[in-house]
Amino acid sequence: MSRSEELFERAQKVIPGGVNSPVRAFRSVGMTPRFIASAKGSRITDAEGRTYIDYIGSWGPMILGHAHPAVLEAVEKAAGDGLSFGAATGREVEMAELLCGIVPGLEMARMVNSGTEAVMSAIRAARGFTGRDKLIKFAGCYHGHSDALLVQAGSGVMTQGIPDSAGVPAGCTADTLTASFNDLGSVENLFEANPGQIAAVIVEPVGANMGVVPPAEGFLAGLRRLCDRNGALLIFDEVITGFRLALGGAQEFYDIRADLCTFGKIIGGGMPVGAYGGRKEIMEKVAPLGPVYQAGTLSGNPVAMAAGLAQLRILKDTPDFYGTLNAKADLFFTKMGKILKEAGVKATLNHVGSLGCVFFTEEAVTDYASAKQSDTGRFTEYFRFMLENGIYLAPSQFEAMFLSSAHTTEDLEETLDAVRRFVR
Repeated sequence: MSRSEELFERAQKVIPGGVNSPVRAFRSVGMTPRFIASAKGSRITDAEGRTYIDYIGSWGPMILGHAHPAVLEAVEKAAGDGLSFGAATGREVEMAELLCGIVPGLEMARMVNSGTEAVMSAIRAARGFTGRDKLIKFAGCYHGHSDALLVQAGSGVMTQGIPDSAGVPAGCTADTLTASFNDLGSVENLFEANPGQIAAVIVEPVGANMGVVPPAEGFLAGLRRLCDRNGALLIFDEVITGFRLALGGAQEFYDIRADLCTFGKIIGGGMPVGAYGGRKEIMEKVAPLGPVYQAGTLSGNPVAMAAGLAQLRILKDTPDFYGTLNAKADLFFTKMGKILKEAGVKATLNHVGSLGCVFFTEEAVTDYASAKQSDTGRFTEYFRFMLENGIYLAPSQFEAMFLSSAHTTEDLEETLDAVRRFVR
């Protein structure tokens, strides 16, 4: 029995399913999960001492690679001052100033502890500001596991084959309306059917929890117009795209302004943290200034803030960081697509910047319905082959690959060679 198998056997006795987040269980690929012991740069090492080129990057935040020296130094220094105070600190002020200085349209921000909490809080703020209850989300977009949003969610919910979730009362989702990603008509129909009742439209600017699904030309601009026309707010869930596509996130990348936006662990260098924010007049409705309550003892945790400040300052101060990373990713994904096409593999490769996904279907993947046409059996074969050849991918057809600045040309060529061997 391997060390990972031993750990998984023990874990199943004391943790539901043996894991603390469902997709980690490797159930959709019929394998025992790898238990990770350490990570450095572009590589992770499991409990057996096997090393892999990592394309998960803690589900996105490790854009500089794992264990970046400057981030580790910041964490060590902050930890020496104390792990948590439950009180205001200078670092959280610095973080909010930094976020507001680089994210378009962000005038005020509030720190929280996760992407799920950020989204939940942003929606509450939108409802409090507009005085309306209903919310439009998109099938296949995942916004965390809060009750109101587990309706046709993507990510691990797709992998597990669970359409919603047990334990969520019907009343919690009664005001959640679901539209089709990249289909403005479906959004317009919901506005027409619910006049004056919709508080906000929430969207992942790039669908990154049903694989990677880019917004169609004009889709995000169309959402902006529909929200303005109907007095609703537009919320960008940038837990994946924030500081990933560009320094200013999807709002900068697509030149579209949201009213509110949410961020996850990338602003903590991978540590547990999140934030939400937007226009000042909306955020001033949040307690203690206004009637929209939200609180958290660990919000703005000093160690997480130190890690995030170190990482974001590197992203901000490195000349053409995103141009270099996105060009590297463009070349990598283009080469991968060519290998698959020349081998006659029934696959579609979508990518935006350093996010990418191979779907095992010949059809274009533009929304939740088309993503679900993928051959998950073929993906399982692909995943197992790549893992055996030292390439660590997300154990689900419906997740993204994440490139980092730590991925070298040699890493990428080794990965492409593995793809070539798989399709022979």
